[in-house]
Amino acid sequence: MRPSTPRETTPSGTTLGELRTSGHVQLSVKAEIRRNLLDRLRSGEPRFPGIVGFDDTVLPHLERALLAGHDMVLLGERGQGKTRLIRTLGGLLDEWTPVVAGCEINDHPYAPVCVRCRRLAAELGDELPVGWLHRDDRYGEKLATPDTSVGDLIGDVDPIKVAEGRTLGDPETVHFGLVPRTNRGVFSINELPDLAERIQVALLNVLEERDVQIRGYALRLPLDVLLVASANPEDYTNRGRIITPLKDRFGAEIRTHYPLELDAELALIKQESDFADLAGLPAEVPEHLIEVIGRFTRLVRESTAVDARSGVSARFALAGAETVAAGAVRRAALTGEEHAVARVCDLPSVVPSLMGKVEFEVSEEGREQEVLEHLLRRAIAETYRRTLGPADLTGLLDKFDSGERVESGELVPANELLRRVGQVPGLAKIMERLGLSGESPGQAAAALEFALEGLFLTRRLSKDVAEGRSDGTATYRT
Repeated sequence: MRPSTPRETTPSGTTLGELRTSGHVQLSVKAEIRRNLLDRLRSGEPRFPGIVGFDDTVLPHLERALLAGHDMVLLGERGQGKTRLIRTLGGLLDEWTPVVAGCEINDHPYAPVCVRCRRLAAELGDELPVGWLHRDDRYGEKLATPDTSVGDLIGDVDPIKVAEGRTLGDPETVHFGLVPRTNRGVFSINELPDLAERIQVALLNVLEERDVQIRGYALRLPLDVLLVASANPEDYTNRGRIITPLKDRFGAEIRTHYPLELDAELALIKQESDFADLAGLPAEVPEHLIEVIGRFTRLVRESTAVDARSGVSARFALAGAETVAAGAVRRAALTGEEHAVARVCDLPSVVPSLMGKVEFEVSEEGREQEVLEHLLRRAIAETYRRTLGPADLTGLLDKFDSGERVESGELVPANELLRRVGQVPGLAKIMERLGLSGESPGQAAAALEFALEGLFLTRRLSKDVAEGRSDGTATYRT
């Protein structure tokens, strides 16, 4: 996990004696999270940075589960931000926590649990060496796959240690798995139902008795860990995919969802899309195009042609925004434009790019592209009605009274498009309604092309699309 904040100076104290003198108080992971969460609730600080659209729905349930000290499972369709939300939990841990120096399972110096650390504590007393672990290193994660083994999660015998001369019964021959190595931290299992049943059984003791068992060793490790899992609701409730005793041991089930409002969808696209510096060339995606992509995503989710059980991931919208930005960058590189500004002509390319992210109903086989193209046109029309619907576009329509035609396309640079359209009365107001500053020809071209497409979709202009061309070449006319 990458550090979420700059690391502060490591606390002082290098021995158990110094730690006691400092007045440090040992807390369990769940008590530590509870205390820090309550502090943030009282102060109004952000509890889960970067999480959008869950404030009034998911987060209150999550906060109650954390305050109750529950292990939990997040249920939701793909791309609803489950993993992103789980990863923010590490931010509720203390910045630094003391551990026995060199311990594989992060034992607390006050109460070591592994054989090695207990032996060292007995031998060294207050001289027991202490290290400090940052909260970013107290988060562990495993994607559940069918080939995941008990050894991966819990541990197994280390053949190298046995070869060194130790007996098989020696607890120090154990190589600890991911869960013990995240002792005193947060451990996440993504897609929990994909674990084989025998692996699920291995987690029962971790959740209830808080210990681990490894190949019949007389070894009890009282682990201190917050266990969080994610799952698709269909798999989690499907008998045979997850064993009932394991479900019973989770203290809370929390349902996630896709953004309920368009504003949340757009905020998510802006926050997560990576089109600030594509191929070293900054690309600008105007607000109205981001809105089109957001509306398009929501229409695809709501479409009866799409399998609702599979869902339409938030990554669908993010990839769409990045594809549109990439189209603008490509045009700028090919035509020598100084500024890459996305336009309506860049939108059609998202359909073939995103088709593989959608599961269609069987009855729609062969119509996938047609369905997505129709929904994209609807998204453009809805955005046009909201932004430019009330606007006076007479000045632009008058350009076509004498039978003029305007050809546009993905490879038509902004200056050339502006030349073809000519001077348009009221262009400044059109740009203002779209939130464009008018600082570059690219923005002016983006506004004009969006207006032209909107007039076509509302049947005030006609449009001829070039057959066999994949560059969005189209001619607007009366």
